[in-house]
Amino acid sequence: MPGASLFLLSKAVVYTQIGGFGHPNGMKALNMDKVPMTLEGAEQLKEELKSRKGPERKRIVAAIEEARAHGDLSENAEYHAAKEQQGFNEGRIKEIEGKLAHAEIIDTSKLQSEKVVFGAKVTVEVEETGEEVTYHIVGVDEADLELGKISISSPMARAMIGKEEGDVAEVKAPGGVRHYEILSVDF
Repeated sequence: MPGASLFLLSKAVVYTQIGGFGHPNGMKALNMDKVPMTLEGAEQLKEELKSRKGPERKRIVAAIEEARAHGDLSENAEYHAAKEQQGFNEGRIKEIEGKLAHAEIIDTSKLQSEKVVFGAKVTVEVEETGEEVTYHIVGVDEADLELGKISISSPMARAMIGKEEGDVAEVKAPGGVRHYEILSVDF
């Protein structure tokens, strides 16, 4: 999607602009049954799914078989632990499959915008401290603050969406209102 950009108009409606296609004003609403996810985030989930369906599932089945060989299952802690691991693993497999089925996967390397949109890497200056921080706006399941990845639905991302370099985003935090000047928007 060369020249595509994505932004949030409200908490509930995400729109893309794709070279003027779609809606008469060049906008196309994404399917709201879908959740935005970066291509990188989708690939990570696919790798985890592959691991859980392959080696992890085999390891758990082997642990269950080994525990069964120890006899009486009613008092066999190893057996119950392995069955619990199996339940967790199968639950996580279903969860990942559901997330991928409901994902609107977006290749952020193809996005271009001067405004803060989903997938943008935004460098801000905290006006109260002068500290510079870079945030990458990602899908809900990809957020990891230690890596600078914030969810599209977070108060910080919602305050920045639609802003441009030089604009100030105002974020209401438990400690009060904080102001962030947008220094750069990259993809």
